[in-house]
Amino acid sequence: MPDTVEIGLGRSARRGYHLDEIALVPMRRTRGSSVVSAAWQIDAHTFDLPLVAAPTDALVSPRTAVEIERLGGLAVLDGEGLWARYEDAAGELAGLDADNATLQRVYSAPVVPDLLRRRVAELRSSGVRVAVRLSPQHTVELAPHVLAEGVDLLVIQGTVISAEHVAASEPGPDGQGLNLKTFIADLDVPVLVGGVTNYRTALHLMRTGAAGVIIGYGAHLGSTTHAALGIDVPMATALIDAAAARRDYLDETGGRYVHLVAYGDLATGGDIAKALACGADAVMLGEALAVAAEAPGDGRYWDATAAHPRVPRSAVVDLGLEPAERPSLEELIDGPTSDPSGERNLFGAVRRVIGKCGYSTLKEFQKVELIVSGGQR
Repeated sequence: MPDTVEIGLGRSARRGYHLDEIALVPMRRTRGSSVVSAAWQIDAHTFDLPLVAAPTDALVSPRTAVEIERLGGLAVLDGEGLWARYEDAAGELAGLDADNATLQRVYSAPVVPDLLRRRVAELRSSGVRVAVRLSPQHTVELAPHVLAEGVDLLVIQGTVISAEHVAASEPGPDGQGLNLKTFIADLDVPVLVGGVTNYRTALHLMRTGAAGVIIGYGAHLGSTTHAALGIDVPMATALIDAAAARRDYLDETGGRYVHLVAYGDLATGGDIAKALACGADAVMLGEALAVAAEAPGDGRYWDATAAHPRVPRSAVVDLGLEPAERPSLEELIDGPTSDPSGERNLFGAVRRVIGKCGYSTLKEFQKVELIVSGGQR
């Protein structure tokens, strides 16, 4: 039975759970973290960690993409970010007085297709797997440039999207909007698409042929989507609903598996572990890694919605550390660390909790028992 509550006479609502409202239940058997694998594979690409670095200029540059892959994850470059708008994007970032009004001005410069192609070629020449994010509104226009240079994974990402909305979006150069099902069918590369908040939308996007679906819109300390639009994503419930859609789609197609990537409310190793336990195959991290010494945001974090020209839905967050205090990406991602907060050595913690719950792989870990713990947001 759905967990519903009555809001008033004749109107009820389903109860949703955030990650901090649930907890994991260990089994009687435990395993050492050294015998636990956190590897993740999507299409033909295997990664040591279930980590996707969020497509934000505050975190991903051609240089940090190399380091993130070295550490076991996949970095996604924002194909509509500063690296595709300015020759000297690093210089723009270094001199950026980051606030929403400034971001709106800086991001008002047009995307330069030739520059976008050169960034993709730069990533390709560095030897990393190349992933680029485009918005649904500009995919028809920009995807040919990205695909021509060779990407390993294309990310089509908005705050919240659906197959129907995308099909009716702004016209492309050929006078037609983006139809995800026909667009993906014509591609030779896997596509990751989102964000998604519920079972029905997840199932619809799976039916487009996407290799993966992003769950959530990247909620973080500076997010104002809930205040600006009234939309929130109880991540535990959203992931479990999407996992149910995946099971139904698996039956419907006779075995086609679609990956789930959790994006939002992920600050600690415990948050990541609970997202994986709820059915995610990987997590997309932004703010949690933007504090790194190597991050181009220089100790500040923003996502793509912060620079929206009409309705920003995220504030710029000062992550609060002086340059000498900022940890390396290596310490944040896989340690070691001396920090006990759970905000560093994120995936060392994930391996440890998988072992403490008695499992040895991520797929097995998705069977772990959950309990509602009554945590506070």
